[in-house]
Amino acid sequence: MYQDPLAADKEMEGAQEDAKGGDAEGTSCLEGAGSPAVPEPKDNRQDGFASLVWEAVPGMLFQEDRQTSLHPLSLSWVLGYNSSLAVHSLMDGEDRVLLYVSSHTVVIHDVLGNRQYQLQGHLNTISCLCVSEERRWVASADRGPDALIIVWDSFSGIPVRTIFGSHPEDGVSAIAISQDAKHLATISAGAVQRVCVWKWTLPTEKPVCSTELRADFGYQDYVIFNPQNPYEFVSNSKTQVIFYLWGSDGLQYGAPLLSRQTFKTTVGHFSQSAFHFNNTEALTGTSAGKLVVWDDSDPHACPQELRDKPHSMKATKVVSLQKESITVLMVLESFIVTGDVKGQIKFYNGRLQLLTCYSHSKVGSIRSISFCKPRPGPAGASSAGSTAGSQPFTRNFILSNTDATVFHVATDGINFEKVMEEAKKAVNAITCHPRHARLALGSHCGLLKVWDYEQREYLVSRIFPEASIQCLSYDPEGYFLAAGFTDGSVYILDAISLQSSCKEFKFSQGPVTHVSFSHDSEYFATADETYTVTVYKRVLQNGSRCWEHFAGLCSHYKPIRSILFGVQLDSNEPRLLSLGEDRHLIEYDLSVSSKDHLEVLHRDRIEQIAVPLCLAWYPQLSNESFILTANSCYKMKLYNTATKLCRKTLLGPTYGSPLEKIQILPTTNTADPQKRYLAYITKDKVGLQILPVDGNQHKSSAFICHPDGVSDLATSYDGRYIFTVGGNDCALMKWEINLNALDAAVSLGGEDMIPFYNLLDGGREGKFFRELEDYFYYAQLHSQGIDTLETRQVSTHIPLEEIPSVMRAMGFYPSEEEIEEMLNEVKFSNYVDTGEQMTKINLEDFIKLYVNHRPAFGLSMNKIQRAFRVLGYDNENGDNVIDRGDLLWLLQNRGERMTEDELALCLTTLLGKCPRGEGSEPDTSGEAALTEEEIPAEITAEIFAGDILGLPIAEPENRTGKREMNL
Repeated sequence: MYQDPLAADKEMEGAQEDAKGGDAEGTSCLEGAGSPAVPEPKDNRQDGFASLVWEAVPGMLFQEDRQTSLHPLSLSWVLGYNSSLAVHSLMDGEDRVLLYVSSHTVVIHDVLGNRQYQLQGHLNTISCLCVSEERRWVASADRGPDALIIVWDSFSGIPVRTIFGSHPEDGVSAIAISQDAKHLATISAGAVQRVCVWKWTLPTEKPVCSTELRADFGYQDYVIFNPQNPYEFVSNSKTQVIFYLWGSDGLQYGAPLLSRQTFKTTVGHFSQSAFHFNNTEALTGTSAGKLVVWDDSDPHACPQELRDKPHSMKATKVVSLQKESITVLMVLESFIVTGDVKGQIKFYNGRLQLLTCYSHSKVGSIRSISFCKPRPGPAGASSAGSTAGSQPFTRNFILSNTDATVFHVATDGINFEKVMEEAKKAVNAITCHPRHARLALGSHCGLLKVWDYEQREYLVSRIFPEASIQCLSYDPEGYFLAAGFTDGSVYILDAISLQSSCKEFKFSQGPVTHVSFSHDSEYFATADETYTVTVYKRVLQNGSRCWEHFAGLCSHYKPIRSILFGVQLDSNEPRLLSLGEDRHLIEYDLSVSSKDHLEVLHRDRIEQIAVPLCLAWYPQLSNESFILTANSCYKMKLYNTATKLCRKTLLGPTYGSPLEKIQILPTTNTADPQKRYLAYITKDKVGLQILPVDGNQHKSSAFICHPDGVSDLATSYDGRYIFTVGGNDCALMKWEINLNALDAAVSLGGEDMIPFYNLLDGGREGKFFRELEDYFYYAQLHSQGIDTLETRQVSTHIPLEEIPSVMRAMGFYPSEEEIEEMLNEVKFSNYVDTGEQMTKINLEDFIKLYVNHRPAFGLSMNKIQRAFRVLGYDNENGDNVIDRGDLLWLLQNRGERMTEDELALCLTTLLGKCPRGEGSEPDTSGEAALTEEEIPAEITAEIFAGDILGLPIAEPENRTGKREMNL
């Protein structure tokens, strides 16, 4: 009879302490009865969680309304799932409650009730999942840095146990839970795989026992416990089956050999293994349609000896069941069940005689089978006595296939009911309807669907055979839907029926990556992987609206990151811009362009070093109109829409990777027009940013959405939801927005200058701020003359000309272009409002300027070393160096060139050869002697940074040899 693994057994508490469950060398006895005691709660919150777990009942998750989330973004729905992992049935009877994995989230989905509950806690994509026999305890594990094992209570949705650092190398490849739900077996995902056994109810981060496997065993990706013996389990790769036994002597294993020569027959690759219900044999299915039967090599050994010798298992026979590859193998009660690539589910008795078969032509290759919980019946009733001619049992089951489709099968008939059908390949395209609660999503399998995100139901779908959808966009009225494909084709579809409204366009030579409509739908444009922008113009054909090819231009020489339509400032005519990784922002003149000739109006290089990644029209929050960009150095920049001059550089969100895409959140009629927000995605996160952008890090928030990468985002027409898709994880996530929570976070971060003081090393009271203050006021003295005898003018400002000197004094060395941008930013900060140019700056504004313009993460020694690897060579000692003459030549002839006098001034100053005193000239007469004396003939990155520039060099971190220098 099943026993709750969390049920405390007071008599066993002392035994658990003596057993030292957390020590691999001190495991408890195999014959122990009872369950481990529950760890006492460490705080009231854990105590409250424990109460919820004890009181939880099946179906409780969907009986209570969820409380409003306290986070700015909360996950409310997930479409799509990882079809390489199993789908489990959680409820009994006719219920359709499914458990599956979507990206880094475990989803409990009540299909009939159209409800979901998401179990969130993993930082990486979940790699494996298992469920206890009673369907209450769910264990999930992931693969990647900081990998976790989490045990969930499926009744309450509470994570009851989290194991950190289980397999720190690469995470977990396979996991299983024992029949009594007290133990877990895990296999690591590293090159050298490690097998561990855990007593998950014990408060320890160490396994009970573990062992390493040889690399020649192959990649073990499947594991399962013996239902009749929790101390025995089996795993397999495609080429090797391994049997394990754990106990007081640690973890033992045996790896029996089996080849084609063993039984003179083709065996095939192994798929899954299971223990026979006779408790002596084990079975393994193969890709050749065979079933390998394993048994102990000594048929006369007693059961106790069997349990002590996992290495004595060997293949006793290979049974040919069918021609089709067996993909699923399981033992249920007194039946052996298989699933294959043709969609057949077959039931056998213990002697491998076929009892019944379920099949359907549209099922395809089966990935998993999960039986509903047994219905309660009369005492003593059992299905074990069924004969070969009778129906084996009455438990319905859920099956999933490799095409991301889930079926419900009733055993009293042949009805295969399709429960769920999702994209089986990458989902990269998503767009929201501009007026209704609908979104369109397309995948690389050619599946295009329109989903009502309020009612949470699909409205219409269309499949494009042998085509892959890469991008989507509704027109501004929502009547048409444009779809771009990887073969370069573009379709214009009716937004309701998804039928083609125009003939197919195929003017792109590569995959179409972007598609966008003008505000009046007069034009739509595409960008493709051949760096070409193609424009289509609206025409009337037979009295109906359509578009035709207008012109195209290969305008960039690196990938295009964004195309954007806007409206002319002095008219209602559309304007078109494109942004590329070649750092060019290009505006096209649509009014002058003609058939097959796309005219460029402006071509502006907007970045010097960073790569621009995304583009948006900035809301009209002032009298000046801006274009907003975000770059690879975590900076957001505002450019004047007319002149394209950089007006502001601001520190953007710094959540592990730069912003990849941005969208201005639509406003509602009741919203304050001056309160605007920005939605964005990074490499793996989705976030919100309060506008206007000013560098305050408390004004943004981000959450992990797709650990393996976010491919696109969309916002609902009313600004209530953000949607993200993750590409290869085949998942779409719906995020509910709570702007009040984001506004509250800003208030908690402090007012006025407090958030900016906190960005300085040591804050307002730190040494860095005091130095900055001293340099600032020294700059005042310098501007008035150090040796002047006139009465000094006490002020809180310094002239703009002193800004570069103070910046360099604080360890930030901007280029000449960056200096010009900083000076222009301050000089014209109030020009649109007052018509006057600023000539000075106060300390508070200088601090904002400093924290927004300096490198987001300081100057890294790695960057200097990388530059030396590119420009230098390896000397005879193996050091990467630059010749002294080459360095001086590069400084005078490459990049922002320095004159000979400027170079001499810098070197004499840096090397302490400049005499003190106002008006004194640097001693450059002995420049050659100086360089010979002070600068070595071969310069390493460390000499350049430490001895010449005088920068601090951090010591190597731990054992990795990484050296970081942050200023």
